[in-house]
Amino acid sequence: MSPRTGRPTTDPKTKQMPIRFSKSDIMKLEYCSEKTGKSQAEIVRIGVDKVYRELKEKE
Repeated sequence: MSPRTGRPTTDPKTKQMPIRFSKSDIMKLEYCSEKTGKSQAEIVRIGVDKVYRELKEKE
């Protein structure tokens, strides 16, 4: 049996990045996660994608 568990994916998340958040940032992240039903990691990825697209549009 394979040592890997979980669903196969075409976009594996192999890197980890420690990030420091203020209490208010954590509260905002928890609120967004709660309201959308998405994980906190997904919310951060959505935010990164949003900023990336905005910057690319300006080029």
